[in-house]
Amino acid sequence: MKPQELPPPRVHPTALVEDGVVLGPGTSVWDNVHIRKNARIGAKCIIGEKTYVAYEVVIGDLVKINAVVYICAGVTIEDGVMISAHTVFTNDRFPRSTDPDLQDLQTSDPTEETLTTTVRRGTTIGAGAVIGPGVTLGEFSMIGMGSVVTRDVPPHGLAIGNPARVRGLVCRCGHPVLKLGADAELPVRGRFPCEKCHRVVELPHRTP
Repeated sequence: MKPQELPPPRVHPTALVEDGVVLGPGTSVWDNVHIRKNARIGAKCIIGEKTYVAYEVVIGDLVKINAVVYICAGVTIEDGVMISAHTVFTNDRFPRSTDPDLQDLQTSDPTEETLTTTVRRGTTIGAGAVIGPGVTLGEFSMIGMGSVVTRDVPPHGLAIGNPARVRGLVCRCGHPVLKLGADAELPVRGRFPCEKCHRVVELPHRTP
């Protein structure tokens, strides 16, 4: 559907949407969601129950966010991303509650220690994953459930474990096209056809 043909955004009565938030047409915000000021969410998105979206977070179109997801400040999520339940984003490498002398609380606003994270288009993040600060998840990558991501993931990369390591490649449809052993490294180049949808993942990665 074209944007002008989509219904207006739908917000559950129990959701808290602060001033300055932009919701695209066709987007649904479910119960007990909290979206902070000046966040921007695109068209035809789903924001699942009890999810928190921090101030000035940017979310693209066709993004599906399941229940109880925590998205902190400094996160950008591109189009077509899937974020499964209980995923947690982080943005500070050296977090403390107070100053070193325990005299006052540290600010909750971004500082020079706050790092930005980008989730590229088409990415899937499995349930219960933790995404560390300052990383980029490449387009159409897939993060296994329960994984802890502490470094960048390449396009179409399958990253699993704690800390997460790239263990293969996945197609745009989500099915694996390459599986790597524990000590194997991702090849520099190659063509990897998908048995499911017959698309081809190419290394080095080329954007279609």
